[in-house]
Amino acid sequence: MSRLPRVAVLALALGLATSAMAGPREDERARNAVRVLTDIQAIPESAIPDKLLDDAHAIVIVPDTVKIGLMVGARRGHGLLSVRNPDGTWSNPSFVKLTGGSIGFQAGVQSADVVLVFRSDRGLDSIVNGKVTLGADAGVAAGPVGRNAATATDGQLKAEIWSWSRARGLFAGVALDGAVLSIDDGANESVYGHGTTPRMIFEGRAKGVPSNAVVDFRDRLEEASANASANRTGAAPRRASGGQVQVGAPESPASSQTQPLQPAGQAQPGGFETVESPTKVEPLPR
Repeated sequence: MSRLPRVAVLALALGLATSAMAGPREDERARNAVRVLTDIQAIPESAIPDKLLDDAHAIVIVPDTVKIGLMVGARRGHGLLSVRNPDGTWSNPSFVKLTGGSIGFQAGVQSADVVLVFRSDRGLDSIVNGKVTLGADAGVAAGPVGRNAATATDGQLKAEIWSWSRARGLFAGVALDGAVLSIDDGANESVYGHGTTPRMIFEGRAKGVPSNAVVDFRDRLEEASANASANRTGAAPRRASGGQVQVGAPESPASSQTQPLQPAGQAQPGGFETVESPTKVEPLPR
């Protein structure tokens, strides 16, 4: 083979490597996560409360978790995680795995969808570095639904992560102490390219271009968040270019760009904040 064809083949290979697309399995997981989000937000009385969605630092949706062997209530599933950028938009999602968690599921339920809302950055520091154990690395509590946000208990208000499950059409708060949420590196590399880290995805630095199904998860989060803001402020949500939804006046081009994660001030070495907002959790208004 002459030198010129070899160079052409190498260039083609590099081009394919930097344009990784999701495979059928990852696309299906993304579509299922979108389905779960759409279904639970369709009924306001039994949805994630607007304030929680509006103030969320990150959201995880794990569709169709299944029972693990003979362990009582223990589950395993694969889902998606998006973090909120400093400008209020949502990042492209990282793929995650959820294992364990032996309390709170309905008896006899074989499959359940799980939703996690991060209320601070503490748990995100752990998951960005690989995994977080709910209840140990970050406090977790069963989340309120619909119009019950103002009646949250003291224990719920202190939790850094709120969790819910949906089974047999019922969406309710569920305890997930002991469950481990970890990064699915294999799925991320399939979608975004070899060597991709969660931090690269959240900062918009991944080389690969995700498929429409994966991007749609981010866009549906944008829409749900815009609706939550509109419900709280009375402003009409506005659909932006690219399928994203915004509330109120349009942002300047500079403010809509993905911002890199910043070092967390005096945090422990290696800790990073994913959102430029205080980590203190404030009680919900009545």
